[in-house]
Amino acid sequence: MDDDEAAFVRFVTARWPALVQSAYLITVDRGIAEDCVQEALARVHRRWGRIEQDNPEPYVRKAVINAALSWRVRRRIREVPLDAAPVPVVEFRSEQLGDFDHRLMNALRSLPPLMRAAVVLRYLEDRSEGETAHLLGCSPGTVKSASSRGVAKLRAAMLDTSVEGVKR
Repeated sequence: MDDDEAAFVRFVTARWPALVQSAYLITVDRGIAEDCVQEALARVHRRWGRIEQDNPEPYVRKAVINAALSWRVRRRIREVPLDAAPVPVVEFRSEQLGDFDHRLMNALRSLPPLMRAAVVLRYLEDRSEGETAHLLGCSPGTVKSASSRGVAKLRAAMLDTSVEGVKR
């Protein structure tokens, strides 16, 4: 294994859980999230020698987010077997996801993909408007409006489920 390949394996092993978590919060499906990360990493692997010279994290994260946003458009995600790579175990512990509950995940599922991605990146991953805009490939104004409308919809959905729970 050459140096580039070893660096790629180290990067994947270290960043896999965080990348899958981001994709999961956007797709709200763990299997699809893992497929999106695998697809993005397969694409990144081809350019790894050039990417690795700089900080590869933003480039890889953008590739994962693009894959997560476009998974519905594709009929089938092309799988690339990684026989030599260790199988990373991803466990979503409460300290990773915070105080997420099923109501919040259901509310996130109700948001359109771009709006959900804006909310996840801005508020759950604590990214700036500029960074979120760069990752989503849109303007900061789009991020502001999508995240604002998304949070309003989440509040309404969470309030509705809280009120329903009280009535019972």
